[in-house]
Amino acid sequence: MEIHAVPQRQGAVVHRSTSLPAGCLALADLAARLLGVPVRRVPVRAASSPTTSFVANRQVLLDNRQIQLSALRAAQRPVLTIGGDCGVETVVLGEARRRFGPALGVAWFDAHADLNIPATSPSFAFHGMALRAALGEGDRDFVVDPAVDPRNVVLVGTRSFDPAEQAMVDRRVVRHVPVQQGWQPDWVSAELAAARIQQVYLHIDLDVLDPLEFGGACCPEPVGLQIDEVVAAIYLVAARWPVIGAGITECATDDPAALRALTPLLVALGEVLTTPPGALA
Repeated sequence: MEIHAVPQRQGAVVHRSTSLPAGCLALADLAARLLGVPVRRVPVRAASSPTTSFVANRQVLLDNRQIQLSALRAAQRPVLTIGGDCGVETVVLGEARRRFGPALGVAWFDAHADLNIPATSPSFAFHGMALRAALGEGDRDFVVDPAVDPRNVVLVGTRSFDPAEQAMVDRRVVRHVPVQQGWQPDWVSAELAAARIQQVYLHIDLDVLDPLEFGGACCPEPVGLQIDEVVAAIYLVAARWPVIGAGITECATDDPAALRALTPLLVALGEVLTTPPGALA
C-alpha cells in the first residue's frame, strides 16, 4: 500500500480548517510509523482564491485536483489518502471508478452527506459537494466522468443534512446507515450487499466519530460512532469484498495524544488494504 498525505484546506471554510494541513501531516506521520509505509506528501497549493461559480477557492481547488491526480496515477499499490478536507476524495473516487468500473461500492463514513451542488450549498465549501461530484453532478470542472453509481453508495453515521441532501436520502438515491440506539457494525455490509458491487472504497471523515471519542475533527457533530464500531464495520466489509482504497479526512489537530486514539482505525485500514478479502473473516 501507499500513503498519500494531501494537506488541502481550501475545500472547507470554517475556522478550524486552518488546522487541516498540520493535522493531515501529523496523522500521516503516525500512520507511517504504525504501518511501516513511507508517506508521499502531495504538494497541493496552500493559497486561497476567490469564490467563483458558487465554489469557494475554486481555482486553487482545480489546481490541487491536477496535482493530486498525477500522484494517484503514478501509484502502483492501493492508496490510503490522508486529508485535508473531504474535497480530496472526489479525485480519488474518480480514479477508482476509472480503474475498477461500475461495480465500485463506496462506504462513506461521515457526519455530513457531502451531497450538495453549488446551487444548493449554503456555504459554497467544496467539501460539502465532494460526494455529489463523484456521482457526476455539480460543477462541470469537478464532476467525475464516468460517475460512481449512487446505488452503490452507503452513507454511514451521517446525521447532519442540508435540505437537498435530506431529499436525496429520503428518495433512497443513496443508501444510509444512521446512528441510532443499538447500532450494529454489520448494518454497513448488509447495505452494501444490497447493491451490485465487486470492490469497496472506504471514506472515513473523522467527524463520523462522537466528539467525546475524538475531538479533533474539523466539523464535529454530536452523537456519533465510537472508534471500535467503525473499526468493526471496516473489518466486516473487508471480509466480503476487496478494499481497493481508503481515505481519512478532516483531521484538525496535530496533538499526539489525540491522534493516538485513532491507532485502531489506522491499523485496521492498513490491514484491509493489504490483506486478501476473506482472510480477516
